[in-house]
Amino acid sequence: QVQLVESGGGSVQAGGSLRLSCAASVSTYNNGCMGWFRQAPGQQREGVAAICSGGVGTYYGASVKGRFTISQENARNTVYLQMNSLKPEDTAMYYCAAARYANNPLLRSQYTVWGQGTQVTVSS
Repeated sequence: QVQLVESGGGSVQAGGSLRLSCAASVSTYNNGCMGWFRQAPGQQREGVAAICSGGVGTYYGASVKGRFTISQENARNTVYLQMNSLKPEDTAMYYCAAARYANNPLLRSQYTVWGQGTQVTVSS
C-alpha cells in the first residue's frame, strides 16, 4: 500500500510563493496519476493539479492555471507543487493523492490513496 506524506505548507503573504512536496513510500503507478487537491473550511475538496503517466500529462484547475506548476521526480518518488502569486483564496488544506487510473485527473473520486494534508495560509 502506497503511503503519501505532504510537506512544505505554511503561512505567506499574498503574492508570495510556496513549494509543496509529496513523498511516496514506494514507486507510484507508472500509468496512473498523482494529484494535488485542496479543501477550505466549509468547501468541497477541489482538484488543483495532476500529473499522469510519469509526467507525460499535466492538468490544472482553472483558478490556479498559470500560477501553479506540478512536477515529478521519479528517482525520489516525489511530486511537487510550486505555487506562485499566491492569493488569500488559495488558503486551504492541501492534499496529495495517487490514482492507478484516472480518466478525469482532477476528479477527487478517481483517487484511492491520500496523504494527511499540509496547511497553506495566504494573508492579504
